[in-house]
Amino acid sequence: MRFDLPRNVILPVDAVDVRLDPGPHPFARSNAAAIAENWRQEIAANPALFDGAVVLLSELAYRDGRLVGRCHAVNYSTFMLWRKRRENSGAEHAYAHAVLVAGDNALVAIRMGPHTVNTGRVYFAAGSFEPIDFREGLVDVDFNMIREVREETGLDLSTAERGQRYHALSTANGTVIFRRYQVAETADELARRITVFVATETDPEIEGPVIIRHAGDLPAGLMPHMKPLVEWHFGGDR
Repeated sequence: MRFDLPRNVILPVDAVDVRLDPGPHPFARSNAAAIAENWRQEIAANPALFDGAVVLLSELAYRDGRLVGRCHAVNYSTFMLWRKRRENSGAEHAYAHAVLVAGDNALVAIRMGPHTVNTGRVYFAAGSFEPIDFREGLVDVDFNMIREVREETGLDLSTAERGQRYHALSTANGTVIFRRYQVAETADELARRITVFVATETDPEIEGPVIIRHAGDLPAGLMPHMKPLVEWHFGGDR
């Protein structure tokens, strides 16, 4: 199977069947020395980095409206080397976005903080899948979405209205799985709440909220994968 899914097109996804393999990822096993040396350099440049556990895919396919795949837990240091050697690495990255829709239909994204690897970049509050996001070996995408939004913004989306299904966009840089989360508050009110939360954090992950009010409202620093998602939302696709 390896990686068999259409690229650069938004796909409707009715189920995500991505399972956690307890064995090591072949990329981690084959590049141990290079991972250690690269991490030494990364830490020297940014001491705030933490070598926690994330997951990398070894397989992903799109079958009959389902994403089916296999992943392995790796250290963040492994992920950082993979980012530099992703081509023909036998590994890919998947992550999730809760597309936060305010009561006035504006989108609320975030700008990453200065000590992160994506400093100044704009996207929906998100993070890589971690082992905690798996239930009996199967990824719980909504758990990941809700957890990451809470950690980065202080907002609790557990009772928000969710879109009927997931969607996915796969590019050469990774696969984003996303879903609308609709709340009643206006974008300005959500932004105010996020700003208050960030101000209380000792070491916030994000710089602050970013409101996107229409398809042409593309802020500086917007990650490339975000433009199709913004256009998808304001185009009325459900």
